[in-house]
Amino acid sequence: MTDFNHRVGFMQGRLSPLVDGKIQAFPAAHWQAEFPIARSLGFARMEWTLDHDGLADNPLMTAPGQALIQDLARDSGVTVSSITGDCFMQAPFWKAHGAARQALLDEFADVVAGAQAVGAHLVVVPLVDNGAIQNPADEASLMDGLVDLTPRLTELGVRVAFESDFPPNELTAFIARFPHDRFGINFDIGNSAGMGWPPEVEIPLIANRMLNVHVKDRLLNGTTVPLGEGNADLPGVFTLLKSVGYSGHFILQTARAADGDHPGAAARYRRAVLDWIAQA
Repeated sequence: MTDFNHRVGFMQGRLSPLVDGKIQAFPAAHWQAEFPIARSLGFARMEWTLDHDGLADNPLMTAPGQALIQDLARDSGVTVSSITGDCFMQAPFWKAHGAARQALLDEFADVVAGAQAVGAHLVVVPLVDNGAIQNPADEASLMDGLVDLTPRLTELGVRVAFESDFPPNELTAFIARFPHDRFGINFDIGNSAGMGWPPEVEIPLIANRMLNVHVKDRLLNGTTVPLGEGNADLPGVFTLLKSVGYSGHFILQTARAADGDHPGAAARYRRAVLDWIAQA
């Protein structure tokens, strides 16, 4: 069970009150407190959350903030092992032009440096919602920008995991265009279930490029719901992940608590995930 414990983490903010009613946002007023709370719940890792609004002031992006993150991680034993770049979805460089695009690319490079500074070696890039790839021009701009950034990723030992709304076959073709050693897939259980994609089809197709898993549940063509109340076959998914040899992390990106007890909800979800992993 120790190894399983080490593999299960949570999305930053899931142990804090909602920010402006959002299911996910950087918890500026509570982020430090999440480290000891996470330790008390048995979590070994968190996935940091970056919003574009206030990005420059996020602790991950400043030297004093990075030092404080490292101190809190050391004292709590809770590792920041990955970053979710909601900032890229909110302001995608692949949909910008000229000086604006270059500024966003520079921000991307700064995020990669910030990740490396706190020991996180994975940056999740959401190609969904406002960041969705909608045409060949978007895809070409994304690829061109990241080709230029690949030497920096290699230098710092950071990889990029795309979270995409592509159907499984399209996703497989898409990721094949990127270098294997620096780019892969973030598999979101809930998003795939919400779109009705069969896990027995999708998981084997992307298994060799899967770098991270977001654990959540969604209704078919609907919203995020508590684990076990949506369209995801969670026990089946964990069995499939084991069968393809997935050995990475499981990050709880789960529904928020209706009663406001967000740490309590995270603790319940963690126990459920550990059971599914053990039974797989």
